[in-house]
Amino acid sequence: MTFKDIFKSNFLENVTSVSMLDMVIALILAFGLGVFIFLVYKKTFKGVMYSSSFGVTLIALTMISTLVILAVTSNVVLSLGMVGALSIVRFRTAIKEPLDIAFLFWSIAVGIVLAAGMIPLAVFGSVVIGVVLVVFVNKKSYDNPYIVVVHCEDEKTEKKAVASLAEFVEKSVVKSKTVTKGSIELHYEVRLKSEDTSFVNNLSVIDGVSDVVLVSYNGDYMG
Repeated sequence: MTFKDIFKSNFLENVTSVSMLDMVIALILAFGLGVFIFLVYKKTFKGVMYSSSFGVTLIALTMISTLVILAVTSNVVLSLGMVGALSIVRFRTAIKEPLDIAFLFWSIAVGIVLAAGMIPLAVFGSVVIGVVLVVFVNKKSYDNPYIVVVHCEDEKTEKKAVASLAEFVEKSVVKSKTVTKGSIELHYEVRLKSEDTSFVNNLSVIDGVSDVVLVSYNGDYMG
């Protein structure tokens, strides 16, 4: 192959650059592994609102990555143009869950590996990654942080509430304290000893405590 042959472009010659059998096998495998990634995502989802469109995106992204890499590996000129075209693309959709980034990269990686012909690596790697995600994401942990909001009438009530809270939780850290006339609002970050949340009921019956709220804490606290 000469230098001139590398940059020679002919539409009809590119038609048979990738065989029909290779395309069918690659896209079928990409679809199958994409569905597997989608099922793992659905199984391990821990967010507030499940997005079915994101799951379908994972399947499509696996197949699209396979399609792109098949084209790139078959033509040097096309690969250079593809790099330039993708470099100007901007994705502005916000990723709400950090774990979603892992699924996006997983889908892209599987598509690339499949198109490169490394089918055992794509299948075995996907199975291992899927098992790891299912085991660790679904593993229950009592160390999850929560925020307890307590409204007290005075300082005496505050001391009783704080003492009672310390008995029922593993760890408590004050996040904020708001004092107004006739009211004290406390925000505590707590770590529970178990899944039992009955201590909230005990706090609410203390004389001088108007209400108690327990909410899940994702780490993005705004005081």
